[in-house]
Amino acid sequence: MDYEKLTQVMRRLSLVAGDKIMEIYNSDEFEVKLKSDDSPVTEADEAADALISEGLRTAFPDVVLVTEEQAASHSMKADTFLIVDPLDGTKEFVHRRGDFTVNIAYVENGVPTRGVVYAPAKNRMFFTLANGQSVEETGALSKDVIGETLPIKVSQADNDALLVVASKSHRDQATDDYINKYKVADSKSAGSSLKFCLVATGEADLYPRVGRTMEWDTAAGHAVLHGAGGMVVRFDDHSPLIYGKDGYANPFFIAYSPSVELKEA
Repeated sequence: MDYEKLTQVMRRLSLVAGDKIMEIYNSDEFEVKLKSDDSPVTEADEAADALISEGLRTAFPDVVLVTEEQAASHSMKADTFLIVDPLDGTKEFVHRRGDFTVNIAYVENGVPTRGVVYAPAKNRMFFTLANGQSVEETGALSKDVIGETLPIKVSQADNDALLVVASKSHRDQATDDYINKYKVADSKSAGSSLKFCLVATGEADLYPRVGRTMEWDTAAGHAVLHGAGGMVVRFDDHSPLIYGKDGYANPFFIAYSPSVELKEA
């Protein structure tokens, strides 16, 4: 894989998709449908998916592409593949809360090694460089040229005063029970894959997810966190979270700075 090209293409496509998403987000109204699992899907999901899929297939025709909005891709089996959630945090989008992202990632041998997470309503862009280091791009976001970037790195956590982030739309008692095992100084909520990015920048130390997710929800954020020195492990046995699983469904997991002293489930 040409990582330089991959970085450029993923970043540009996230911005193109973000523009389309914001065009629909800022319209007076948009259609919301329910998928077979009762999760919402909007015209923004579908339009962004079409733009990203076309761009990735043109740039990388020989790489398997898995995307949330194309059910046929969910039966593909590969250890190395591109994976896309064109609009992660659809509930946040529908309720106009702004915490939604465009997620594009590259998985190699079951590990997300490169990715981009773009939050168009918040104008925050996180991605991995060709060398695997994660950065946040600051300032104006040009589609053609990468602007000024700031290397990001996980925190050196204070285990007597941890900063925790959890899901905004899916927080429940099981999540709170696990968080209560730690000494917490501050706990915040965020939507979509932004939670991974908050751990990657050191704005949070720990993100436990005790609930259903799919690989396209997590791969890009996982890659960004990995490139900032963070880790993502299974909730049950703390083994690494791997990708390319049957049906692309995740077990519960914990994303964290390695300086956090993890508690048992």
